[in-house]
Amino acid sequence: MKGNEFIKRVKQIGKARNIEVRVDKKRGKGSHVTLYFGEHFTIVRNPKDELKTGTLLAMLQQLGLSRRDIEG
Repeated sequence: MKGNEFIKRVKQIGKARNIEVRVDKKRGKGSHVTLYFGEHFTIVRNPKDELKTGTLLAMLQQLGLSRRDIEG
């Protein structure tokens, strides 16, 4: 899964659960962006690149989501 796809799916979950989701491109170095999911946040490394499994799982944990949530 690419970073952009991850962001899109998190936005869909937020909409379904009525949780504010936003992306802050200014808060991150280089191509990194900060993804906010309600009170939680994670850093998405270069949204155009493929996410490694460990990175994906760590980001989900930081947002309080499970792999089932994004698989949908």
